[in-house]
Amino acid sequence: MSSSCVVNRVELLGLVDDIRALIPDAVDQARRVLAERAEVVQQGRAEAERLVARAHSEQDRLVDSSAVWQRAQAEADRLIAEAQQEADAMRLETEDYVDAKLAAFESMLATTLTSVQRGRSRLTGVSVPVDPDEGASS
Repeated sequence: MSSSCVVNRVELLGLVDDIRALIPDAVDQARRVLAERAEVVQQGRAEAERLVARAHSEQDRLVDSSAVWQRAQAEADRLIAEAQQEADAMRLETEDYVDAKLAAFESMLATTLTSVQRGRSRLTGVSVPVDPDEGASS
């Protein structure tokens, strides 16, 4: 065994020629792959920028709609408070009106009671003192 070997020269030159023929194709293919890679990277960057822009737009829309919702909620709260105040005022006015009507009815009933008591007293012959205010209202 020796460190040298015998190689068929024709066969070796044929292999070298095959390799030389393949190298330009491989280089062209490598260049195409690099160009495609650069294009894919560029498309990816463009898509990423588009997505970021869309996300910012959506964020702005959500912030705006949130602000609109907050303003609407504040307006609704104000209207509810105003309606409650109006309802309370109407309730107080109604209570005052009913109290005035009941007071008038009470006065009329008192007058009627006095008249009934006087009429019954006349029937039984007992004298009932006359209220000076009652004579003025009859």
